[in-house]
Amino acid sequence: MRHEAFDRFDRAQPVPAARSFRTARVARGLTAHASGHHAERRVAEVYRSRGCEILAQCWRGRAGEIDLILRDGPAMVFVEVKKSTTHAIAAERLSRRQMDRICLAAQEYCADLPDGSLTEQRFDAALVDETGAIDLIPNAFGLN
Repeated sequence: MRHEAFDRFDRAQPVPAARSFRTARVARGLTAHASGHHAERRVAEVYRSRGCEILAQCWRGRAGEIDLILRDGPAMVFVEVKKSTTHAIAAERLSRRQMDRICLAAQEYCADLPDGSLTEQRFDAALVDETGAIDLIPNAFGLN
C-alpha cells in the first residue's frame, strides 16, 4: 500500500528555471564553503606541525573574520586562507580592503591580550590550489 505523499514525489514536475538556478548557486556556495573550511583545517595542521599553537579558527569580531589565529613563539599570527584553482588566482582574491579589515579585527583580538596593541603580530596568507598544495606567505600584509 502506497502513501499519497510518495505519489507526489513520483509525479515529478519540471523545476522552474529561476528555482533551479538558485538551487545550483546555493549548492556551489555550500561546496565552496565546505572546501574553504577543509583548506583552513589543512593549513592549521601545517602550522601545528611547525610548532605553532592554534588559538582560534574562524574567529569573528566586530571588524570581520580571521580564518586562523595562532601563536608562533612570542608572535601572534593572523592567517587569511585563500583557496582557488591556482595559487596565483588565490592571491588575486585577497583585496586591500580585506587586508585592512583583517588588520582591524586583529587589533580587536589583541586588545584582550596582556600586551594589547603592543603584542608582536604577523599577518600571513595561506594559498591553497585545487590539488591541495599549500603555499604559506609569511608577513604577506599588515600593519607591521
